[in-house]
Amino acid sequence: MSRLSDQELIDELQRRFEENRKTIQELKELTEELKIVNKKLEESEALKSHFISNITNEIINPFTSILGLSRSILSVKKENWKKVISMVALIHSEAFNLDFQLRNIFLAAKIEAGEIYPEILNVDLKNLVKSVIDSFRIEAKKKNLSFEFNFEIVPEKGDVFYFKTDPEKVKLAIANLISNAIKFSYENGKIIIRVWKDDEMVHISVQDFGTGISEANQKIIFDRFKRLDSGINSLNRGHGLGLSINKAVIDLLQGKISIKSEINKGATFTISIPEAKTNIAGFSADGNEFLFDTDEIF
Repeated sequence: MSRLSDQELIDELQRRFEENRKTIQELKELTEELKIVNKKLEESEALKSHFISNITNEIINPFTSILGLSRSILSVKKENWKKVISMVALIHSEAFNLDFQLRNIFLAAKIEAGEIYPEILNVDLKNLVKSVIDSFRIEAKKKNLSFEFNFEIVPEKGDVFYFKTDPEKVKLAIANLISNAIKFSYENGKIIIRVWKDDEMVHISVQDFGTGISEANQKIIFDRFKRLDSGINSLNRGHGLGLSINKAVIDLLQGKISIKSEINKGATFTISIPEAKTNIAGFSADGNEFLFDTDEIF
């Protein structure tokens, strides 16, 4: 057996030292990565717990109000029947909000499970948007807010502009934007909804003139597990769930959502959706089934 020369031995030792150094460095980097992952997991669990607390609050509170008001109605004497009118109005409001929140929650569950798919139909877009606006008129009336609806698309054929997209998902996306616009508007203001088209994209914007969103918060509003106001009993519900669902829905439809806002100067959210490239024969309903019928009976 040949013996290694001194230089060969030194070279071999240096090679092994270098390999050991690289291994130690890789272990250090892996340890740091594991620490980061572990921290993110802890944050995720905390955020999810907080998210569940908030969602539970938004479900339980309306149910509690509805049950309490229903009991009060049952105890009202005939001569005080006028009291029932205001109680029914409150029940309608709580049920409306509960239905709206549950739709978001169920869709969020489908998104998490990977069970969300576009269901494309020919959509009467003007009527669809109008039906969502009409469904929120009673909620807007509480703050004396008015709606301005500008539909800026001229049909190429006939009197109705049809657009191939998923009507239910687009309706919920618009509803989330209008809901947030109402929540964060100042009283006696207005909300402007615009619909226009360029090339193959339809754009729908919802503008309010309320509290606005800071530049820092604009970076987190689409996060499903974060809220601008983290207080569970806050007077203003956060943007988080609805806007995160909007982001997922618009991504599914291969569109995009953007925001322009300044503190105390309001916010404008715009969703842009391309027309689906598919041959479809079905037509969507006019959208009036969305949420509750809102004929002003009160």
